[in-house]
Amino acid sequence: MSFDVKGKIALVTGANRGIGKSITEALLAAGATKVYAAVRRPESAADLVEKHGDKVVPVACDVSNTQSVNSAADNAAGVQLVVNNAGILRIKGAVESDAIETLQEEIDTNVYGLMRVAQAFAPIIKKNGGGALVQLNSLASLRSFAQFSTYCASKAASYSITQSLRDALEPFDVKILSVHPGPIKTDMGDQVGFGDAADSPEKVAQGIIDALAAGEFHLFPDSMAKDIGAAYASFAENVVESEMSVA
Repeated sequence: MSFDVKGKIALVTGANRGIGKSITEALLAAGATKVYAAVRRPESAADLVEKHGDKVVPVACDVSNTQSVNSAADNAAGVQLVVNNAGILRIKGAVESDAIETLQEEIDTNVYGLMRVAQAFAPIIKKNGGGALVQLNSLASLRSFAQFSTYCASKAASYSITQSLRDALEPFDVKILSVHPGPIKTDMGDQVGFGDAADSPEKVAQGIIDALAAGEFHLFPDSMAKDIGAAYASFAENVVESEMSVA
């Protein structure tokens, strides 16, 4: 199931910086007619509005708050593509004293946030004749790292939910794409200490457009991600993407 962004209306969470901002720019360059920049503070998207005019519409959206997500959905009822990019990362090991509280915070945004977005927007996408839901999941959803193990656990859970969404929504013409970037040059990447190993966020953005057009479920957009994606490909094809029943 492929999806062409040209002529479509999109919404991107966390659109004001980093990967989200690059996705917004790339969607417009690829012919999207309008992008709702779903951010906690609408004024933070002012530079996108200044550059693109009424093709960018800021809308308040905090994915950790159900009412806020539902309100954003009410204000963006014409969308056919939703990119759930918003997420948080805390540098926290599993044996640290406040690791449980940290994991709870990350799950509220990274996992429950995805579920809130899917619950609010999937019916809208269906009503608008079908479309796509893209989830930023990270390589950390496949392999844990001790220094930020709580973040990895939250992303593993969001990847699991993404797989379930694929099974539940694609029969209703809602394409699902699971994106697994490696080190990317963003504020979050700097926080982790990726340094010169990081790839550009534009590579993720263009990868999303290309993967949607190709009808793919997994996207490994950067150089490190491609290497891990190649190693993971057989399992992904034969287990994750295969038709499987528990009955």
